Amino acid sequence: MKEANKHTILILGGSGFLGNAIYKELCAYFRTFATYNTSHSQLEKNHHFFQYNFEEDDIYEILDIVKPTIIISALRGDFSKQVLLHQHLAEYVFSQKVKLLFLSSANVFDAYSKYPSYEEDKTLTNSVYGLFKIKIENLLLRLPKTQVAILRMPMVFGAQSPRIAEILQNIKENAPIEVFPNLIMNVTTDSKVTQQIHYIINRNKYGVFHLGSTDLVHHDEFIKEIVASFQLEKKALYKQVYTTNDDRYLAVLPKFNKLPKHLQLHSQDLLKELKM
Repeated sequence: MKEANKHTILILGGSGFLGNAIYKELCAYFRTFATYNTSHSQLEKNHHFFQYNFEEDDIYEILDIVKPTIIISALRGDFSKQVLLHQHLAEYVFSQKVKLLFLSSANVFDAYSKYPSYEEDKTLTNSVYGLFKIKIENLLLRLPKTQVAILRMPMVFGAQSPRIAEILQNIKENAPIEVFPNLIMNVTTDSKVTQQIHYIINRNKYGVFHLGSTDLVHHDEFIKEIVASFQLEKKALYKQVYTTNDDRYLAVLPKFNKLPKHLQLHSQDLLKELKM
């Protein structure tokens, strides 16, 4: 268990879907701490979790107690307050010579609709969400490069994911599931992302990573395949949403910073995982 002494990890947003999956993956190997926002009796008993509201509380208090060597940012919430928090984190990372892993999104490329995006492509967005992620990315890219990993992700699915929960809820309530027939994307699962993060930490990797499946799928077809994996295709209703008449890409493919084969994902792996 020599791994365990190597790092102290602090996950910001540890009660969210992805943050919690990352905590579960890492806590057996490293001294792992996490934050949660809303009161939660289970987490209050766990001495590795700190209640923290980034819109009101100061992060320095927690940083002082934990003294992390790696910070993983998996927060959701107010964009401008998040930018401010990451300015503070950037100062801390720089002064303490620690490392920051930031969960970013394919949306940093949502203005490029004609082709998939690779790690070194210039970011450009039409969305408020994409703009906020780009702001934080640019802030972090000014830090010494070995101290930062930017992890850009496409849509994340998993048995417990909010996206799957919403699909199942819609079917149960006889409500239509929104599908985007012209959207070409890649996908990933929480379990694959957590393994990839574990590897990046273990091997001390840094830079920009695109953590999407190696293949591309059409949004509408893929959602229908997910529904079929639960054997609910007869019950599902769909609402086709056309944002454009042409095919539109929102996909982050790895080209320069490729992870080993066993950490790569094909969209069919995701469907197999859901069937289990």
